[in-house]
Amino acid sequence: MNENEATRRRTMKIGIVSTDGKNVNDHFGKAERFLIYEAGTAAPASITERKISPLSTGDKSHQFDAARFNAVAKALEGCQRVYCTRIGDRPRQELEKRGIMPIIYEGPIVAIRTTAE
Repeated sequence: MNENEATRRRTMKIGIVSTDGKNVNDHFGKAERFLIYEAGTAAPASITERKISPLSTGDKSHQFDAARFNAVAKALEGCQRVYCTRIGDRPRQELEKRGIMPIIYEGPIVAIRTTAE
């Protein structure tokens, strides 16, 4: 295994819910974009930004909209985790079915450390 292959095995793509680009600081359902990072044992490296229409419509009944969710989840394709301050049960379950693990976290993006398994 060469050095590049070893690095790829220790890193993963993650989605970040952030309003300021510095901190994980918003609810999954309110996200208007995902910041996509390559993360591992060092500070995450920014790859791209994927803009979306928020899953939440502001309706207090919180009805799950599969079509709306699918559009949001598509923006996370290739990611193994998504970091957010909160997420509803149904969106969490649906992401997990797609192999994306929601991580509840609030704080600086540069503090995130993870190892691909």
